[in-house]
Amino acid sequence: MDIIDYIVSKNGLIFAFLLVGAIMMLSFWISRNLTFNKIPGVAVAIIIGLGMAFLGNEQGIADIPLFAGMAFLGGSMLRDFSVVATAMGADLNKIRQAGLAGIIALFLGVTVSFFLGVTVALGMGYTDAVSLTTIGAGACTYIVGPVTGAALGASSDIIAISIATGVVKSIMVTIGTPLIAKRIGLNNPHSAVVFGGLLGTTSGVVAGLAATDPKLVPYGALTATFYTGLGCLLCPSLFFILVRLFTG
Repeated sequence: MDIIDYIVSKNGLIFAFLLVGAIMMLSFWISRNLTFNKIPGVAVAIIIGLGMAFLGNEQGIADIPLFAGMAFLGGSMLRDFSVVATAMGADLNKIRQAGLAGIIALFLGVTVSFFLGVTVALGMGYTDAVSLTTIGAGACTYIVGPVTGAALGASSDIIAISIATGVVKSIMVTIGTPLIAKRIGLNNPHSAVVFGGLLGTTSGVVAGLAATDPKLVPYGALTATFYTGLGCLLCPSLFFILVRLFTG
């Protein structure tokens, strides 16, 4: 056991890849034999991964020394590298074809998510413009939330709520995308561009599209990335003014 522990500790990233591979094998077996392919194997893997995240504290399963390599494998650097790398496979002609629809989806997605988040915040008992705007921004993405909160001077607990709101949205998009893809016609680059613009949470959109069809990832990731930037521009400025007018 000491030898195994030594080898794993010196090759944490390699062991992390091995663990993820084993989870994928198990997930596709479950999908094929227990759900008869009604639930995609990747979706099952995502659910298993989310469950494993609760085994640790701040860094999930990576808090356990044996699985420390998962912190690097699942870290922001490899995540951002993957998003950028997938964009290299995008066809610019297909992106141009979805130009107007993508722009409309971006503004519609940010607006609907924001005001839905504001409505939820009102239901939670928050009435001041700063808190409402920060939580509403978190409903856009867990990046827009803290950016907006910092710009408006929101308290740390409000910023934390906005982040949690964005994380919940990301998880729902990740799990739900492969389950509803066929019903909403999410099977081509045009629909992926619109989908990314409407939902915007980059990590959720990328993971969900990867579980649906990896070829769609670059298109959804493109508008989802713009979504975050647009949210960071609109939420602490125009949307805050509107909320402040509404709350008096």
